[in-house]
Amino acid sequence: MGYTVLIPARLASTRLADKPLADIAGKPMVVRVAQRAAQSGASRVVVAADSPSIVDACRLHGVHAVLTRTDHPSGSDRLAEASRLLDLAPDHVVVNVQGDEPLIAPALIDAVAALLEQRPAASMSTAAHPIDAVADFVNPNVVKAVLDACGMALYFSRAPVPWWRDGFAAGVAQLPMPAPLRHIGIYGYRVSFLQQFPALAQAPMEVCEALEQLRALWHGHRIAVHVTDEAPGPGVDTPADLERVRLLF
Repeated sequence: MGYTVLIPARLASTRLADKPLADIAGKPMVVRVAQRAAQSGASRVVVAADSPSIVDACRLHGVHAVLTRTDHPSGSDRLAEASRLLDLAPDHVVVNVQGDEPLIAPALIDAVAALLEQRPAASMSTAAHPIDAVADFVNPNVVKAVLDACGMALYFSRAPVPWWRDGFAAGVAQLPMPAPLRHIGIYGYRVSFLQQFPALAQAPMEVCEALEQLRALWHGHRIAVHVTDEAPGPGVDTPADLERVRLLF
């Protein structure tokens, strides 16, 4: 199955200035992400940038990049424009790899793409892994996923779900069984849905939880979820994250 990896890259960042261009062992972070994604089975990898400086940095290292508008409210809006610029067919599959994930596993990218071929009823796909620490379970910055019997998403939440009524009566001191799932921020889309998604009205639960994927569920679309045993490598949101990833490289 041929599919395209699209990497949204926005120069402005509130916690780390010029984040896509941050140096990691001699190369900009967005280039590191693209080179990692190129190890997957994708037919091509393209950076969707909001700045000519990102496009220039990518081209300097042989990475395909397209320049998108600066006023997109979200990464999915940026990818929808990029899919039109690339003239991708409606049934083509796109995988959104975040531009701050230089240690993304290529096999995970393949798995998320493959789900859309395996699950024709799904408009989107994503991934999750079992949580093994109570601190992560109760952390609102760790998004949890709840699935049905077929591996389709029922809900995503910042709350500790599913809530173990009897086990948590005296406080959350242990994890429910089976282990709850942590959502991994990687998404697969059919291009037809990707181009439709930004025009959908925001969902009340999306606004409340600040989780964009809930918009798809609210409008009746299905999201297939690949469950992996391995937690993803660390992403880069802050200067401290960047130093940690530099050390790993």
